[in-house]
Amino acid sequence: MPEPMHAVSPLATDIPAGLDVDSIVATVRESGVSAPAEEEAGLSAAVDRAEEHGIDLSIVIVSTDPRHDSQLRDLATAVGAREGGTVLVLSPGQVGTFSDSISRVTLEAGQDRTYTGNHIVAADNFVDTLVEDETPWGLLTGGLVVVVAAVAALTAVVKARRYRTRATTPENADHGSVEH
Repeated sequence: MPEPMHAVSPLATDIPAGLDVDSIVATVRESGVSAPAEEEAGLSAAVDRAEEHGIDLSIVIVSTDPRHDSQLRDLATAVGAREGGTVLVLSPGQVGTFSDSISRVTLEAGQDRTYTGNHIVAADNFVDTLVEDETPWGLLTGGLVVVVAAVAALTAVVKARRYRTRATTPENADHGSVEH
């Protein structure tokens, strides 16, 4: 039986072939966007809008779909590891994300809104998800507590009235005054 292999380092990331991560990081460092020139302005607007909400966003456009969508997440992770913040990587039909401050659940909700066929619309949709107000759970919980307390108080009032009504009816009044 062969001996098991023990990993001494994490598994290597699988970046799409033909991409130079150093070049992408350098471009993102300058403008927040690594994309074809015709898309830079629209994508930069999405980066600026995210920044207005305190989100450090970088956007990378890959011209072709990799063989696995996880490769885009690996690319986003590689860029994010060097630059920090949140990274959105888009190809024609796939998406990958990384963030050091936003939950995976929120990132994936944003990813779900990026499959539009247009990188600028996709980036705007992604930013919309990141900046939209979340459900006000505190307010909803407080309202529910108030409703439950009101129902409990109303129930107590109704029971008290019923008890007083029963105690003062003539048939119940005679039973309570029997002398021995």
